[in-house]
Amino acid sequence: MLPGGLLQQLLPLLQRLLWGLMQRPRGLLPPPHLQLQLWLRQWEGLLPAEELLPKAMLPLSGWTDPISKVLFYFQIKLRSCSNVEFGKTLVVAAIGKFQGFGESYTVKCFDAMSCFQTSESQSWIYPTVILCLFGFFSMMRPSEPFLMVYLSGPDKNLTSAELTNEIFPVWTYSYLALLLPVFILTDYVRYKPVIILQGISFIICWLLLLFGQGVRTMQVLEFFYGMVTATEVAYYAYIYSVVSPEHYQKVSGYCRSVTLVAYTSASALAQLLVSLAGLSYFYLNVISLASVSVAFLFSLFLPMPKKSMFFHAKPSQEALPKPPGMDTVSEEPQQDHKRVGKEVFTDSGNPDDGQVTNPKPGNVALRVFVQWLQDLKQCYSSKQLFYWSLWWAFSTAGYNQVLNYVQVLWDYKAPSQISVYNGAVEAIATFGGALAAFAVGYVKVNWDLLGELALAIFSVVNAGSLFLMHYTTNIWACYTGYLIFKTVYMLLITIAVFQIAVNLSVERYALVFGINTFIALVIQTIITVIVVDQGGLGLPISIQFLVYGSYFAAIAGIFLMRSIYIMYSATCQKRVQNSVTTSRNQYRPHPEEPKNV
Repeated sequence: MLPGGLLQQLLPLLQRLLWGLMQRPRGLLPPPHLQLQLWLRQWEGLLPAEELLPKAMLPLSGWTDPISKVLFYFQIKLRSCSNVEFGKTLVVAAIGKFQGFGESYTVKCFDAMSCFQTSESQSWIYPTVILCLFGFFSMMRPSEPFLMVYLSGPDKNLTSAELTNEIFPVWTYSYLALLLPVFILTDYVRYKPVIILQGISFIICWLLLLFGQGVRTMQVLEFFYGMVTATEVAYYAYIYSVVSPEHYQKVSGYCRSVTLVAYTSASALAQLLVSLAGLSYFYLNVISLASVSVAFLFSLFLPMPKKSMFFHAKPSQEALPKPPGMDTVSEEPQQDHKRVGKEVFTDSGNPDDGQVTNPKPGNVALRVFVQWLQDLKQCYSSKQLFYWSLWWAFSTAGYNQVLNYVQVLWDYKAPSQISVYNGAVEAIATFGGALAAFAVGYVKVNWDLLGELALAIFSVVNAGSLFLMHYTTNIWACYTGYLIFKTVYMLLITIAVFQIAVNLSVERYALVFGINTFIALVIQTIITVIVVDQGGLGLPISIQFLVYGSYFAAIAGIFLMRSIYIMYSATCQKRVQNSVTTSRNQYRPHPEEPKNV
């Protein structure tokens, strides 16, 4: 009895033999391209491409110029090749096989290879479009600017104290508790399941907003909203697993821009519906529920990535060979990415190891965690990255705290106001922040020298805007303070992101920003426990923004002292260099004067 595997391999041979014996006397053999197609379909997956290629050429051995026939079929086969790795190895085998047949055949091989690479490079478009559609509809939530008005209105009848001291703090706690586990799980399950989980959490949140009642139900809602924000990391990290490095910057820009456009559009739409159409806040939440449901449906159509940054990282492979004197543009970004990044570790634990083994999951997890610690130690050893990350963490904590409670402050400043313009303010603030972030790319500044001074100055502006929001009794002045605060923060966070990420690989970029976000949440949790929570001081909203203004003033003071130290050190170093240069010039003989013997 033959083993099953051997029998499976012999069956195509028997079929081919019977076909040849039956049809050869009649001269009815299939045409060459059909013979080759039959061979490739029979042997694909059963033999390595290096062995498959010469076998595929056998049916064409009696024809003139059989290699051209093979190459012609390669161009057809690689366009529709479902197995990417098989297609690559097939092309490499073709190049190795035909190098001895003259330059024209080698060029044809590279034509086939370029055909395959073009097809593969276009594969980034579909997941990018689906992900951007998910991002757009998940952020298209017109009810969000009017959340406080809706919860304190007749639909829910919650008091300002209940919202401030009992309900909203749950989001901070759940976000902190879920962030690290979700961060690890996101990479382990390769992003798509976590994006789907985010879509489900969105739907649960808005179902509870529409039909839930009471403080406990709203606290459950805040927990799921914490799940939404914790799983947001999958949205931004997914694209790095399905897009080649040369498209990273472009695709990241698409994904971030579409969320800003969606949030601005949703805020403007909400304001128009409330002010002009008189639509109730309940139906704004219905629209939001429909939008996040569409986003969930789009998440189901995302391709499942075959790799991730850490747990399922692909081993580095040798680049496809290329003819002498020919360079491919697509290789340059990958070389730069490897230069600034860490070594690529395979599952076997060796850098740049071509052989992949399958160790136990525990060993892989331990190796990944050890590698994370080493990477973090090396990243934060840079003083520049450390201080920019410090500002990022402290400012993000304050920014999230302000955003979480600003609608409560607006309701406190104008409790009997009939017309509420929260949507318009949010739309203008987001649009202004996006413009400021875009404009900063055209500003030529030595951020190494003046960056921390800019952080100090703009932190003073943020502190001033929060003090204005606290002391004013005019709702329009309060709106203005918020516009200034959000625009300045989005401007500075753009600079900080660039300064942190400029010398990091994608893996370290994700790791550093994950840790920075976690530190920001720890700081925000401490502020919430002390300032907001009933177990702490439980300060009313009228006092909270005075605390937040003082918080940003302290940040400004720290970075102002740091910037003065940097500029003083730079000035002293320049003086020392000038004095050394002057002393060398004094003792250097003049060109026209003879040297002393």
